Amino acid sequence: MKSIKKIIVKSLALLALVSTSCNESTFLDEPNPNALTEASFWKSESHFNSALTSVYGALQYRSVSGSELVQEFVMSDLAGTEPWYRPFPFRNLTYTNGQNHLSEKWQELYVGIFRANTILTQLKTVDEDILAESSKTEIEAQARFLRAFFYFQLVHTYGGAMIHDEVAQSLEELSKELSSTADVNAQIIIPDLEFAMSNLPETWESAAAGRATWGAATSLLGKVYLYDEQWPQAASLFKEVIDSGIYSLTRNIEDNFTHFNEFNEESIFEVNYSFDLNPGNSGFAEDDTTEGGAGAESTTLSTEVGHIQYGAFNTVLASYNLHEMLVNDEVDPDNSINDGNLESRRMNYTIAPRNGEGDWYLEPFSEAKATWGGGQSAYVKKHSNWYHMDGEPVRGRSGINFRHIRYADVLLMYAEAVINADGDFATAIRYVDMVRSRAGVVTLQQYMDMNGGMFPQLHVSKQVHGDQPMVTANAQTVLTHIQRVERAIELCFEGHRYKDLVRWGIVKEVFDDLRADEIWREENLDITGQGVAPLFIAGRVRPDFSQSSQNYKPEEHNYFPIPSGEVLNNPNFNN
Repeated sequence: MKSIKKIIVKSLALLALVSTSCNESTFLDEPNPNALTEASFWKSESHFNSALTSVYGALQYRSVSGSELVQEFVMSDLAGTEPWYRPFPFRNLTYTNGQNHLSEKWQELYVGIFRANTILTQLKTVDEDILAESSKTEIEAQARFLRAFFYFQLVHTYGGAMIHDEVAQSLEELSKELSSTADVNAQIIIPDLEFAMSNLPETWESAAAGRATWGAATSLLGKVYLYDEQWPQAASLFKEVIDSGIYSLTRNIEDNFTHFNEFNEESIFEVNYSFDLNPGNSGFAEDDTTEGGAGAESTTLSTEVGHIQYGAFNTVLASYNLHEMLVNDEVDPDNSINDGNLESRRMNYTIAPRNGEGDWYLEPFSEAKATWGGGQSAYVKKHSNWYHMDGEPVRGRSGINFRHIRYADVLLMYAEAVINADGDFATAIRYVDMVRSRAGVVTLQQYMDMNGGMFPQLHVSKQVHGDQPMVTANAQTVLTHIQRVERAIELCFEGHRYKDLVRWGIVKEVFDDLRADEIWREENLDITGQGVAPLFIAGRVRPDFSQSSQNYKPEEHNYFPIPSGEVLNNPNFNN
């Protein structure tokens, strides 16, 4: 396994091609006129923007915004998998620090940090005649936002990080101790995001779509405070984004899950992909452009979530919990967003259940060639090409952007923050209901109006328990709804869920609940034929939580262990 030290050493060697000239006495009598040298690079604004594009390019790595995220998707309550699929150790929490995904994500995030630091180092000494002060500030703000983003991913994936705030000049400088999340926040993430907030524009020209904005920096800083349980600060920042008037919910929720209408009014920070660009070595490499935009290759994530009968790998399966919550996502017939549909639009663009409504890979469900047995009751639609192609293309190519932050997420984070800040559940309900209303489903307020101030616990399985208990609206019940229902079904498979469960401290509780549901289904369901409504589980009950509910230990599984390569090659790791 390669450690971050080795990655950075290699990057330093490549950087040397840019930052130093050839030694003519030992190499060539005449310098290569085509070589990148100090004399030919870092000498214009376009050079700095080209380097900045490479930082954005690091967002396209598989473990950051692509196909390797499936390993983390299956760790939550929303997904399962099968023993013959790659993510199985992550579903069961049997992975080790030698697992490839752990080292790959660690490496890819530090590559992004190294690229950002390279630019920031060069900005310290660049002449004003090369780069005007306004352009310098704009480039610095983007580089610092991206660096903060990469560090945020590091600390909330691994529980800490080695702090590199400038380009290392020696091997000794690369061997850093592991710093806590609090230290990384204080030294890097918060100062970087505050600078970005003060210096990034609210919007960019369309040719530069995908670049970081004021809204992205403000939202991410709010998320930093939310994770740190600094509720008033988080709420204040989210409210700034909401009150700015820059963002709004799309009328059609599907605009957030397809390649149509990307960078729309709901988009705050998304990674740009293009179907037309080669994904490189099965998605390992990115095709960075040198134009004004953030550059994009195609993504292979669609291959990991689409159904195998349509040319995908089908490594991620919707959990019975997610399936049932979406089936019971009750449509409001009076909402104009609905047009005679019996299932919520949110479900239609998230999962493909047996006997679903509408089309799937351009065919009605009744004509679908999918195999529904073996406990596989619903498949994932989100991120796949089901809506415009009859199958997944060779090598899984897809142009669907990956959304890291969208307005619906901000609304739900704000609702969570105001409840925790001062118990204001009435305000929280208003913002939760914005998201529910856009999905075309019955709002919490409508349930309360019909039931004397009460609403159902929508995360409780009707199939298992017969009904869903009604609860009186208060700070705790609304917070539970946000945690167990709203963030789950609105933001599933967008990279938030397991981190959410960890920060709320409810991983064990949720896994145990779902394992109990599995046991009931194993003992009570008729799984012959096509199974029993509403889930139609046939053949077997898939035991998604049988091992994870037993194996979970907070100290071992809240965060990934530091990759073995880093532990072995960094002499200061345990000091």
